[in-house]
Amino acid sequence: MDRITLGNEEFEGRNNAYVLADGDELALVDTGVSTDDIRADLRDGLAERGYEFADVDDIVLTHFHVDHAGLAGEIQRESDATVYVHEADAPLVEQDEEAVAALEDRRETLLEEWGLPEDAREELLAFLDGSVHIEGLPAEPTPIEDGTVLEVGGTTLETVHAPGHAAGLCCFEIGDAAETDRRGEGTDGDSRTGGEAFVGDAVLPVYTPNVGGADVRVERPLERYAETLRAFIDREYDRVWPGHRDPIEDPSERARTILDHHRERTGNVLDVLEEHGQADAWTVSAHLFGDLEGIHIVHGPGEAYAHLDHLRHEDVVAYDDGEYRLLERPTDLEALV
Repeated sequence: MDRITLGNEEFEGRNNAYVLADGDELALVDTGVSTDDIRADLRDGLAERGYEFADVDDIVLTHFHVDHAGLAGEIQRESDATVYVHEADAPLVEQDEEAVAALEDRRETLLEEWGLPEDAREELLAFLDGSVHIEGLPAEPTPIEDGTVLEVGGTTLETVHAPGHAAGLCCFEIGDAAETDRRGEGTDGDSRTGGEAFVGDAVLPVYTPNVGGADVRVERPLERYAETLRAFIDREYDRVWPGHRDPIEDPSERARTILDHHRERTGNVLDVLEEHGQADAWTVSAHLFGDLEGIHIVHGPGEAYAHLDHLRHEDVVAYDDGEYRLLERPTDLEALV
């Protein structure tokens, strides 16, 4: 296994494409965004290892976001590679018109529900329209699901569905980790999985992956992501390979830190409602993050919404006509998140 660092600074920092090779067998885990610079980065990285796009047999995508899947369709056209992605994200990787329209409709509905002012909405839509070119060509994906075992590039990968940041986000356990019980029970009967995994944006070394705005299809996004993090901690990986930046050497501790971050953010949301009174998601977001631009115009209120929605389902806040009102402040945030 080898890593090609791609120079994307548009989202969570440098992307990674991972190379799995065994003789003539060649696979990629993620491909990067479809821009000239990133295409050149990936072609050059493969060339340094004696390969080109046409040699790729398999592409394994952690999720549908363009900074991970953007070049998959182009590589598939050059190589006839099989493109694997979770069934929830497959229609978006395929750029199915119905799936894309449903995503856009859902986003429009939520932007209105979150209370985005017209100028912010127009700025966001202009940004999204101006980013269409980085999506790349559609691919013809092979859908996979939790537990699917792949043999690619001479490596065994087992699929672990990890929703939250995206509906179809998956981790892929490598080799020995993939051969243990998926529920975390090793051959010696303990609860340790260990080993290594490709984790996409499930856990990142610097940023906390956005929930709520990154994929508006996810229902109860904070709860889904907290479940993913708890399962991730239980697997006790020795090292994981994220979709951005450097490998994470203490994955469970990093996941605990991200959970702590979300507990703290929940407290911050409660502070806003307590101090300023009832508010919509956009207003809460403004108190949390200040002015937003680009993709953060959806990420900011999306994050606020994820926390507000969780508090509503936990009967901590009431929701009426687009605004959230604090009912009673809980004393135990750890039990809440």
